[in-house]
Amino acid sequence: MFTGIIEATGTLSRLSPKGGDLSVTIQSSSLDFSDVKLGDSIATNGVCLTVTALGSQSFSADLSAETLALTRFGEYKVGQLLNLEKALLATGRLGGHLVSGHVDGVTSLLAMEQSARAWQLWFALPAELAPFIAHKGSVTIDGISLTVNEVLTDRFRLTIVPHTAAQTTLLTLQKGSRVHIEVDLLARYIQRLLTTPVAAPKGGVDLALLAQRGFL
Repeated sequence: MFTGIIEATGTLSRLSPKGGDLSVTIQSSSLDFSDVKLGDSIATNGVCLTVTALGSQSFSADLSAETLALTRFGEYKVGQLLNLEKALLATGRLGGHLVSGHVDGVTSLLAMEQSARAWQLWFALPAELAPFIAHKGSVTIDGISLTVNEVLTDRFRLTIVPHTAAQTTLLTLQKGSRVHIEVDLLARYIQRLLTTPVAAPKGGVDLALLAQRGFL
């Protein structure tokens, strides 16, 4: 699990195809690797990757065919700037929101405009993800936990404060840039609960059943 609060940025330094899969190496001089070990998870542009090799300022990971199909890693070139976040510690602060690193899809930047010291970014709203994007709710873009400030039928707006702009890759985006999107984890489970039929108990609901379930 992650929080969507980016710790550092890194650069894709190596891409190695492996029988339909892909091995990648990410270099970062600003991420603290002192507590990272093999098998740990690092969110890379919002994608949860498992560390398979470690250097003093780098790590490697394998990407499955499914990950390549659902993300933009197949489009990335060496030199791509990436947002990085190590997995959440139980003793740490949850500064953003709960992020799984399991990307729901890809969307694109429609417009970017400066507003005082902040930036307003409009992203396309995929129809299948529209039920999960709510005004003042949370969404993850390329691994960054952000608040949704406006939702229209086919797009949504995010306000990027100067600190977030400085610490992430958002201002490197251009109109048409494609990014990873992960919807709020709780919204995903609520939608599943509300749309999954639940069989009524045999014999219906009576006082005995209510007592058994702790309601009486």
